[in-house]
Amino acid sequence: MAKNESVLCIKRNLLPRSWTQQKSVVPLELDLFIENCSAAGFKFINRADAEKDTSYKQIIPYIILQTTNFEKTAIYNRQGSEQRLHDLWSIGIGGHINPIDMETQNDSFKQILITGMERELNEELDQRPKEDHPGFKGVISEDVTGVGKVHLGAVFRILTNAPEKYLPGSELFQFTWEKTKNLEQLKLELWSKLALDLLSDQ
Repeated sequence: MAKNESVLCIKRNLLPRSWTQQKSVVPLELDLFIENCSAAGFKFINRADAEKDTSYKQIIPYIILQTTNFEKTAIYNRQGSEQRLHDLWSIGIGGHINPIDMETQNDSFKQILITGMERELNEELDQRPKEDHPGFKGVISEDVTGVGKVHLGAVFRILTNAPEKYLPGSELFQFTWEKTKNLEQLKLELWSKLALDLLSDQ
């Protein structure tokens, strides 16, 4: 965790109740997600404080890579700065939205979200085909784990015909393309299980 890092947060009680259940899997159009978050209002809070304050949800773009036929999904092993997720497999690339993702004070929530998502992809992947565009799928959230209680996932999916053109950066340990049908047999982080539920409905 970077010292004095600020992260984008929204007051939990201002978000739709369906988003903040014990386990939430909510298919959603991007426009409706933006509308709700914009109405709730957001602020940047010191991350160390936000991690301890369950009255806020930190908004996390969570991007899943799958082949166009849905048969394979990119996975990696969690070894990064978040100790609580170590040794679990993840299908989601992403991270916090920071003030750097806001070019001007007047930037809309949508601009900040998309800029943050693109920055995360560029940080985590050394190479990716520019013609493959993320599509928004919905919201995931859980109050089961310590990490989950203070985060809310904005799930995007990228479908690709060229998985071999995705080169992982150093943070994506043991990055590989796994058969989607085999994912349930892996020791997945809870968010990845929720994201799979979200995608299987669409």
